[in-house]
Amino acid sequence: MYILMKVGSIHKNSKTRYFAVGGYFCFEDDKIKIKSKYKKENLKLKKAKEIDLESEIKSYDMTEEDKIQIFNKIQDIETFHGCVKVFDKQYMRKEIVDSNIFFNYAVKVLIQDCILPILNLQENDEPIEFIISIDNRNIRVGELNNLETYLKTEFCIYDDDFEITYYDSKTNYGIQLADLTVNTFYNFYKDISIVENVIKELKPKNFRVSLFPRKGGNKK
Repeated sequence: MYILMKVGSIHKNSKTRYFAVGGYFCFEDDKIKIKSKYKKENLKLKKAKEIDLESEIKSYDMTEEDKIQIFNKIQDIETFHGCVKVFDKQYMRKEIVDSNIFFNYAVKVLIQDCILPILNLQENDEPIEFIISIDNRNIRVGELNNLETYLKTEFCIYDDDFEITYYDSKTNYGIQLADLTVNTFYNFYKDISIVENVIKELKPKNFRVSLFPRKGGNKK
């Protein structure tokens, strides 16, 4: 199973109220199909906006209509699932002391709350290989080295495995789609007016999103 992730800034001195970890996951059969459809829509959008085809177009450069067009092409692919965990620092009783440690914890919470419930591992006897691809531009060296070991330890009761890979989002369309997904739901909590029309078009069966600390469950 493939998980493509975008990680927001977890710097302990950040003044923002929210940060988010997430993206989407899928099974191997749909991995290429999802990236290909996103790439096609991405290039079409760049041509329409007269943007250099080799440059990266970020989610904040897209209109709501642009985002709706992209999600409508992708969200019905069978194993595509958007997954986002949004952290609200206002309701966390302790501040983030070490961003490296909290990064690992945030990824674990994302998998635990937004991915495992869909997979229902208790009814699945076959071990799953989780191949997690993460945008490396906001990740420190220490974080690159210990996440894989951390996840294998935290989920040791399951007969599954974790492999962590890192990419620059500028050259990876899967990571760019992950960025679009996590940014959409980050803005849902930060300022819903930015993405209200996009959220209305998303199909609940394809998205698992929740707030930490939990205060009312999933948004989709």
